[in-house]
Amino acid sequence: EWTMKTSIVFLLCISVFPGFSQGRVVREDETGFAECNVFFPGQVPPEGFTEQFHVKICQQYNKEPRFATLYSTKDKIPLYSAFKFTKAAQSEEENWLVEPQIDDPENDLHEMVHEADIGGTVANLGANQALMSDYVGSGYERGLLNPSLLNEKDFQVATYTLTNAVPLSPALSKGWHRDIGKVVEQALIPHCSQMDHLYLLAGAIPSSVQVKGKVSVPESLWLAACCDASEGWSLGLVKKINDENSLADLSVGELEKQLLPGVHLFKGSCGEDEQSHEKREAVLQIVSQIRSGEQVGKSNNPETKDPPEEKNNNQETSGWVRRVAGIIATPFIKLLELLIYIFVELVKFVFYFLWLVVKRVVGTVLDGVYSLCSGVVSYLKAISIVLISIPYDVGRVIINIFLGFLQIVQDVVSLTYRILSIPVGFILYLAAFPYHTICAIPSVLKDVATGIGGTFLLVIDASATVLHGFYYLACHIIKRFVPKSFSDD
Repeated sequence: EWTMKTSIVFLLCISVFPGFSQGRVVREDETGFAECNVFFPGQVPPEGFTEQFHVKICQQYNKEPRFATLYSTKDKIPLYSAFKFTKAAQSEEENWLVEPQIDDPENDLHEMVHEADIGGTVANLGANQALMSDYVGSGYERGLLNPSLLNEKDFQVATYTLTNAVPLSPALSKGWHRDIGKVVEQALIPHCSQMDHLYLLAGAIPSSVQVKGKVSVPESLWLAACCDASEGWSLGLVKKINDENSLADLSVGELEKQLLPGVHLFKGSCGEDEQSHEKREAVLQIVSQIRSGEQVGKSNNPETKDPPEEKNNNQETSGWVRRVAGIIATPFIKLLELLIYIFVELVKFVFYFLWLVVKRVVGTVLDGVYSLCSGVVSYLKAISIVLISIPYDVGRVIINIFLGFLQIVQDVVSLTYRILSIPVGFILYLAAFPYHTICAIPSVLKDVATGIGGTFLLVIDASATVLHGFYYLACHIIKRFVPKSFSDD
């Protein structure tokens, strides 16, 4: 009941305050990013991001699409955000939101909300996305892929969502947004004839490093730009996380090779084979100046635009002046870069050589000291073993001598006993012979008497048996041949 009341109050707040940010998770039965396909050339999103943990989000505000985001629920960071330059503006107050549908697709909250306002209405909150608590005390900032400074107010509010943020160090976050802002305003916008034909993709490559064991820290950041116009061009930029001052330019095809296998960022690679090389070189030249820290002329500002004819004349003049100045300045810039590179390499070589010398000398001294210490320890060890073994060996010899003497005494006593035992035994046996002989006479007489008595009794028994037999035979004959009456008498 409490959850239902909270949801009703939340929905009433949405209806009362229409200026609410919505990050709609795109359903599987919808094509691409649904209404946010307008942020891709030809309304065709990048191809090759096909993992099950890749979630498509159409970021909205006031019920209007503002930019598109592909979010990784595995790494808890966005892989890219697609947007268009609207208007450079001062950064609004940060008002961070989370996306309930990423963690709980069945919940009734279809708008992005403040994490503190969810109040238990979202199941498994934080299982598939980063939360504010993941950044607290981590040393990382919430770095926006779609920078707020490249958007006007309504678009800017929509950028402050954790589904558009990656963990960055404060210095790197500031440097990335500064460089991207300069590149877009000073290099990309002036060289795309129609500003609404400039499509931007800002992304991050996840690494194995994680904040609090949950949110992946990017390995590098990248920006892909496509000017989908008659004289179109495309460009890629990459900034390594471990080098805050790096900003490498490369083609979109080269950038795609650094991402997942089979990735294609723009439809037909934004006509990479038919691009205006002159436009692209002009863009690269300004990017090179920005990377070198040079001041580049301000880009056109929609609020201070000149009239159309004057604007065209100014554009042609400024373009021609920039081109001539670029041609003249490029050799000197390259020479300066070469000299700086040679100086840096020379300094590095000198320090490396000194380090090798110091390392070799210190290593040799340490090896000698170690060898000397090892020899002294081995010598003392050997002497100690010998000194300890001397009394042990002397005691062992004395014990062996004593044991040998005892063995000799034992052998002599045993031999003497054996020698003496022979006559003593014989005498004892000889002395005992008469005793045993005399003592045996009664036993022998007893046996003789027993034998004679037995024989006499045997004769008597035999005679009685014969007489009994004759008597029995006589009685039988008499009964056979003598008349019965006589025999009875």
